[in-house]
Amino acid sequence: MFLYHYYDASMKPFQNLSDIPIDEAKKILMDIALKKPNTQCAKRADEYMELRHHYEDILRCEFVKKGGNIQREAPHYMVVEHSPWLASWFENSAFIKISIEEFDKSTISFTYGDSHPTFSPKVNDGKEYRKKLYTYDEILGIIAKYGYPQDWNNDGKYGPERYIEAHIWSDDVIRKFTNRALN
Repeated sequence: MFLYHYYDASMKPFQNLSDIPIDEAKKILMDIALKKPNTQCAKRADEYMELRHHYEDILRCEFVKKGGNIQREAPHYMVVEHSPWLASWFENSAFIKISIEEFDKSTISFTYGDSHPTFSPKVNDGKEYRKKLYTYDEILGIIAKYGYPQDWNNDGKYGPERYIEAHIWSDDVIRKFTNRALN
């Protein structure tokens, strides 16, 4: 299994908006909206950062309940296997691909789909993976049952799940890649 992090090649990878104050993060998002209006990141709602912090609180709380090893306040985000849809989010799309074996699996949680719709009160379709966070061993069972969303729902036709989101609660492996330039 590989985890992917997509980002704009003109910037460093793993630049986490949750690591800075909300006002600064909003300024960055406004700047992206002005300079790159056709990108997915430019289309975020005004309350995106508040919602992001809300869902990160849920992720953190649920992971603690499962005995997760949390070493940072907010996770770094990656996805399980390649997501063609996420690759299209950036004008200068780039990605980092890291084997799951490089990570301490006790520092990774997963949602089947993006964490926002997974925990959103607006999404109530009764699917078993809604409102749930998974450990590594648990997500393997869900993948065995449903496959990878990007294989059956890359266009979003069948719901909001288009990939499996991985939440990295440690900087240990990420640190190796934050200053690396990709060819």
